Amino acid sequence: MGESAEKKGVKNHKGQVTIFIIIAVLVVAIGVLIYFFLPQAGTGIVSEAKNPEEFIQFCLEEKIEDTVKKLSLQGGSIEPEHHILYQDEKIEYLCYTGEFFITCVIQQPLLKQSIESEIENGIREEVGNCFEALKESSIGSGYSVDLRTGPTSVELLPKRIVTSFDYVLTLTKAETETHDSFSVILNNNLYELVGITNSILDLESRYGEAETTIYMNYYPDLKVEKLKQGDGTTIYVLTDRNDGNKFQFAVRSRVLRS
Repeated sequence: MGESAEKKGVKNHKGQVTIFIIIAVLVVAIGVLIYFFLPQAGTGIVSEAKNPEEFIQFCLEEKIEDTVKKLSLQGGSIEPEHHILYQDEKIEYLCYTGEFFITCVIQQPLLKQSIESEIENGIREEVGNCFEALKESSIGSGYSVDLRTGPTSVELLPKRIVTSFDYVLTLTKAETETHDSFSVILNNNLYELVGITNSILDLESRYGEAETTIYMNYYPDLKVEKLKQGDGTTIYVLTDRNDGNKFQFAVRSRVLRS
């Protein structure tokens, strides 16, 4: 005896539901595979930028943040050369003497400029990649593209870090538009922390000691730690209590014989 129409309908309905579930699982699986095996798909948010300036902001902001954080934990250097190892961090000596009873010699008299150069060097490859990605994205949107490359400059300013790119992008479709104002602004107080660092280094090089409480009394949002090490090294850690931004560096000055 054949099945009733009602039973056949139930089976058909179950079959359709099963097919829909299988399709949904396949779609999710394909999406995951695309995300992990095609890296450019994982950064698709960049292509959603409304204009080329936003594209570059989205593309480079995280890289700049990571670079600033890394060098801030290492005394202002991406690859510290003359350093002490502390809690798995290589911390650069910014004032040093290898002798006893002698005050240290400042190693980076132009610390602000040195850090600006370190940031620029640390992001250089990513800058090229992002502008190339912007060019390809514009071509994919149907534009004729002319990209003139230029230098990158980094400047520490009060409460911010400004990275500017001397690039000119000319896009032509129905009309021609030119973009020549590319920059990324990062809210960060590294400028202030470097200023305080320079003051501490000046005291260490003159007197072999710096009193940290005066800085915390003058800057209530600042925490200054002075960590003495067994070899006569002092590690200074400057921390902004509001956002946790920190800058740490090493000094070895006027060391007494044990």
